[in-house]
Amino acid sequence: MELKDVIHGHRSIRQYEDKEVSQELLDQILEAGIRASSSGNMQSYSIIVTKDKELKNQLYSAHMDQSMVVDAPVLLTFCADFNRMRKWLELNDAPVHFDNYMSFMIGAIDATLVSQNCALAAENAGLGICYMGSTLANCDQIGKLLNLPENVVPVVGYSLGYPAENPAPRDRLPKHGLVHYDTYQDYSDQEILDIYKERDEKGWNRYMDVPRLKEMTEQLGLKNLAQIYTIAKYTEESHHEFSQTVLNYLEKQNFMNNG
Repeated sequence: MELKDVIHGHRSIRQYEDKEVSQELLDQILEAGIRASSSGNMQSYSIIVTKDKELKNQLYSAHMDQSMVVDAPVLLTFCADFNRMRKWLELNDAPVHFDNYMSFMIGAIDATLVSQNCALAAENAGLGICYMGSTLANCDQIGKLLNLPENVVPVVGYSLGYPAENPAPRDRLPKHGLVHYDTYQDYSDQEILDIYKERDEKGWNRYMDVPRLKEMTEQLGLKNLAQIYTIAKYTEESHHEFSQTVLNYLEKQNFMNNG
């Protein structure tokens, strides 16, 4: 496929065929990931490939009971990882640090870049993926199940397999609402309304077209998409809870030595 077709054809796939992904194809996808840009060429990430059904069943709860966790033949979890480099430093009589928040961010960015390279390679080969925000939100549970040592934190993950559905591509905010030239140009109220106009309409209609989502919206008395996002989907309370989970896990995994 042409690269532009792969990029513009992306959609989240939650239903998969009962068909294995060959090791040869998986290796090609992983090789594409490894070629991603990396800060200082340190490659401060690791990729966990999960195929084992029992382990996927255990991960199901940590991933908030999302069906693709058990239905997809493969799960990929991309981790910020300075464990490997710290061991290398010690073996070479070099100062061993990279145990602070900046190090975590470097590893998290590296892991995310790798994940998108793998995603593009997978979609180019006819596979489908679905990113899961639960990877970071429940990093402590997932880290325990994946046996992650200190200085390793799961950041990004997705299901991978042959699509058994063909959902329509989701809308995106218009380019003029996302791209700034030279410096950041803050938005007027009218510009915000214009930027989100299509999203407000399509997002609302999508919720109204799904009976269980429509029922939830009506029960909560929600009037627009913004209220759905902040009252139903991403509440302040849940974000505070997930934020604390991440901060606690970073402390446990030796990434908060910032003194």
